[in-house]
Amino acid sequence: MKAALHTVTSTPELPDYVPSGNECELFEHAWRRRLPVLLKGPTGCGKTRFVAHMAARLGLPLHTVACHDDLTAADLTGRYLLRGGDTVWTDGPLTRAVREGGICYLDEVVEARKDVTVVLHPLTDDRRILPLERTGEELVAPSSFMLVVSYNPGYQTLLKALKPSTRQRFVAIEFDFLPPEQEIGVVSAESGLSPERVRPLVGLAGRLRALKGHDLEEGVSTRLVVYCATLIAAGTPVADAVLAGMIEPLTDDADVKAALLDVARAVIG
Repeated sequence: MKAALHTVTSTPELPDYVPSGNECELFEHAWRRRLPVLLKGPTGCGKTRFVAHMAARLGLPLHTVACHDDLTAADLTGRYLLRGGDTVWTDGPLTRAVREGGICYLDEVVEARKDVTVVLHPLTDDRRILPLERTGEELVAPSSFMLVVSYNPGYQTLLKALKPSTRQRFVAIEFDFLPPEQEIGVVSAESGLSPERVRPLVGLAGRLRALKGHDLEEGVSTRLVVYCATLIAAGTPVADAVLAGMIEPLTDDADVKAALLDVARAVIG
């Protein structure tokens, strides 16, 4: 069975994040009122960075779980394991977060198996409890606990979509890519490339994002623009950096790739 990718971070440093609206205030109000939060938006638009920023801003440990199609409820809550000949209960990341407090962040929650959302339901209403049937415990979440989940609506299918009964248990915040001038500033700051040289890359990203749903399943993320700019700042020729950082990651189809390169040449030259 594939294990959940779980990380716990607790750092006083505030990760860089550029707000596009009032999402920071909304998140903070939700935390203070003990409300669960759903973040939705395209890949690479800053959802995970936002959660890390808010965890540091609020001084909370952050338990991050990268969801996948083999992730089960037991991966989150825990299971009995053999240790030195004894059978010992081992908490999963969700249980540890409920016991200790902090933010439990389930990234791309729709990728997990359906039994995962059932486990989350008691934590997303006024009970704020986590029943552990195997140990007979019923954990009450402390005031410092917060459940945050994210997903990309662009990847929704009939088989992978949050049910309305689950969606309506969360306060939802929608994310999108930053306006061009703000995105230029972010890419420049993270890559070390001057804003003047970043500008055409962001312009190209905008053109490629407009193709989503036609030739592409997903547009260029800000993350990819940063990668591309970083390569250029390191001395990679622009054409090679654009190919490796913004075209190749989007498609394996030769015809689509050729069309995207034509767009790149028209925008960047």
